[in-house]
Amino acid sequence: MSETKLYMVPMVIADNTEQTVISDQVKHVIKSLDYFLVENVRTARRYISKLRLGLVIEDLEFDILDRKTKPELVKEYFDKAKGKNIGILSESGCPGIADPGAVAASVAHGQGIRVVPLSGPSSIFLALMGSGFNGQSFVFHGYVPIDKMDRERKIKVMEESAIRLRQTQIFMDTPYRNQKLYEHLLKACHPNTLLSVAKGITGDEEFISTKMIADWRKEKINLHKTPTIFSLYA
Repeated sequence: MSETKLYMVPMVIADNTEQTVISDQVKHVIKSLDYFLVENVRTARRYISKLRLGLVIEDLEFDILDRKTKPELVKEYFDKAKGKNIGILSESGCPGIADPGAVAASVAHGQGIRVVPLSGPSSIFLALMGSGFNGQSFVFHGYVPIDKMDRERKIKVMEESAIRLRQTQIFMDTPYRNQKLYEHLLKACHPNTLLSVAKGITGDEEFISTKMIADWRKEKINLHKTPTIFSLYA
């Protein structure tokens, strides 16, 4: 196995939480690295700066690893690193979980490079932890379809799976479509189906609540432009 290590480095999921949710272990690892594969260079630079580790940002090297990056390019990145340890930084949360960092980890395993995942905030798992739903059988669907009819079909399939399999169904949408998705869930789901809404996780205005659809219909909440994870259960 190669001496090179690929560190899967967690990123904050809410603004200005670097000093509260990022562990000393993660900070120590970041301080030891000077080469990173990142989804967005600007976001990565800002994050490392806010950690106040004494690093000179201009001395660090960044290459892009996003959903368009092919394994062949990742191999070129590894060759470029010349035996140095490498850090993977996603745009939010833990790299490799619903994230292009998984491609780098896969390539690393194929080349005998040790992959080292570091613990940190993940909106998906924090939402599951706070939901009260089944944590032994769950599935993350990622983004629901944009088309109204396709989205409704997807909601029905997830609801049916939650009932039949007793399986937690976790999903999301882009922040500016959250409100419409929430309203669609209230219309499409059975009144007794359980819905958990996890909004702004780890932030100052964090909101996590689980109720039956019938009870959600009596409430008004504003999810517009706020990162939110939804979960269904029976």
